[in-house]
Amino acid sequence: MVEALRKKGHDVLTTRDAGKANDGVPDEEVLRFAIESRRADLTHNRQDFIRLHRQRPDHEGIIVCTDNPDFSALAEKIHTQLQGTESLKGLLVRVNRLLPQK
Repeated sequence: MVEALRKKGHDVLTTRDAGKANDGVPDEEVLRFAIESRRADLTHNRQDFIRLHRQRPDHEGIIVCTDNPDFSALAEKIHTQLQGTESLKGLLVRVNRLLPQK
């Protein structure tokens, strides 16, 4: 998903890129790092980051996604949802996976 978003022109910094992968960094610290770096958070940790959005609306944007094993489709959906958005400051963006039609 990260590579697909980068190919679409998004500046993506992963926890691994930041040297924080598998460190058990608390969600509050992840958000604080994003705010200090002037970056939006993109996460599958929906419940905790929706709570943090309510507690700290001064963030640079929080994008919460449902799990989707089709990373390309998820990246496309994120990209489409962000199109035309000049700033994510203070916004909570929800990206939900479409369920297959029956």
